[in-house]
This record gives sequence, structure tokens and C-alpha cells, in this order.
Amino acid sequence: MIQKLLKNNKKIILFDGVCNFCNSSVLRIIKHDKKNIFLFTSLESASGKRITAHFNIDTAQIDSIILIESSTNYFIKSTAALKILKQFNGFWKIFQICWVIPPFIRNSMYNYIAKNRYAWFGKKDNCMIPTPEIKSKFI
Repeated sequence: MIQKLLKNNKKIILFDGVCNFCNSSVLRIIKHDKKNIFLFTSLESASGKRITAHFNIDTAQIDSIILIESSTNYFIKSTAALKILKQFNGFWKIFQICWVIPPFIRNSMYNYIAKNRYAWFGKKDNCMIPTPEIKSKFI
């Protein structure tokens, strides 16, 4: 299943489907994905659960962003976010400076935001339903 989804150099982004911040981030990524390389699925969806099972990812421990680059390679937390931003042009390139920050520091900041995301940005009762215009970007 993973091989089929990753054909044509696609990358899969798994996200928290009920998090308002995560959903707005997905929409921002779609807007800036000029190379059309990202596909999306929520962690809560059937495809999200199959993918996390394939990689043996415990979503109780990793409940936010996961970037799948191949059938054997994935990234989490700040590394996933920076790898996604690396695909964008313009202003977004400035964030590549964050690679000089050690991962344990980057991930501490990431964890702080992730821990507070529902309190700061809110939470939906259900996962986002993609509009017809962006439906092809979702698994």
C-alpha cells in the first residue's frame, strides 16, 4: 500500500485531523505545494492507521505531524516540519536556518506547541472534510 501511494515521488503527511492548528497548517501546505508532491491523511483515518501500523508508530506518543518519504523512511516533529518547509520557495526558506538548532531543542519547542495546540487553537469534533478542489490531495 505504501509503495503505491509514494509513486511519482509523492510524500505523505499524516496530521491530527481534529486539531484546528494542524488543519490550517495542512491548508497552508497545500497552498504552497507548487510541485504537487504532498498527499495528506489524518492520523485518525483508516489509511492513517494503516500507515502508522506499517511503520509501527505509536500514535499515543507521536500524535501530530509525520512525514513519510518512502516505504522505509519517515520523520516526526520538527524534522518533519523542516523537511516540508524545505520544499517551498520564498519566505519559507528562512526557516532552514533552524537546522542548526540541535534536534532535542527543536523538538522541545515543537512539543510545547503540540501540547498546547488544543488550548490555543481549538479542536474539532470530527476530522476536516476536504473541499472538492483539494480532495485529490487526500488519501
